Amino acid sequence: MSLSKKADTAYLAIRRAIIEHALVPGTKLPEDPLAEQFAVSRTLIRAALARLASDGLVEIGNKRTATVARPSLEEARAVFEARRCIEAEIVRLAVARLKPGAIQMLEAHVREEDAAAGAKQGTASIRLAGEFHIKLAEMAGNPVLARYLSELATRCSLILAVYGRPHSSDCAVNEHRDLIQALREKNTEHAVSLMDAHLHGIQDRALLPERQASDEDLGSILAPYAKAAADTAGKT
Repeated sequence: MSLSKKADTAYLAIRRAIIEHALVPGTKLPEDPLAEQFAVSRTLIRAALARLASDGLVEIGNKRTATVARPSLEEARAVFEARRCIEAEIVRLAVARLKPGAIQMLEAHVREEDAAAGAKQGTASIRLAGEFHIKLAEMAGNPVLARYLSELATRCSLILAVYGRPHSSDCAVNEHRDLIQALREKNTEHAVSLMDAHLHGIQDRALLPERQASDEDLGSILAPYAKAAADTAGKT
């Protein structure tokens, strides 16, 4: 595997581990163990951590020490406020620009969410719930909005890790189904209303007392993510 693909593997693995709450906010990310885990230099790990910092997932301190970001309550509320504004427009554009096969694609994704929920795969449910919104943003046909939404969705995963109670998969999946039905009917205002209620519901479930960082070994946490990311990088 080339150095660039190894760097991508490190970035993708750490990113997914954060999104799925395997690495919770406040977890330290020392360069040496990460370099050993991914068999790359500290320079490439530094680059991966810088990318994660630009995504808002990692904080890098004055002494170049990196930790998984811990959003404040003020930032959490601002993120949800921004999401409601952006996703309302995304829904309007998605209805107006609905293409053949788009509904079927979303339905297939919801089936994945159902399967993860049925198998009690809580971490996968968290990731898939966020990916539903990203797919919807891509349907809107505006790459700028899609990019902003992707960043906000990943930040919401951090917010849920800090403040949220265990993910309510059944609730999210049912709300996604309702959104798909409104899209199928091309009922723009109903779809916008459903999205607003959905995001308010996520926020209400999220902003609860903080969770503490795990003391589990970093290598043990990242090993399955490293393998999955390496497989992904190897296919590109």
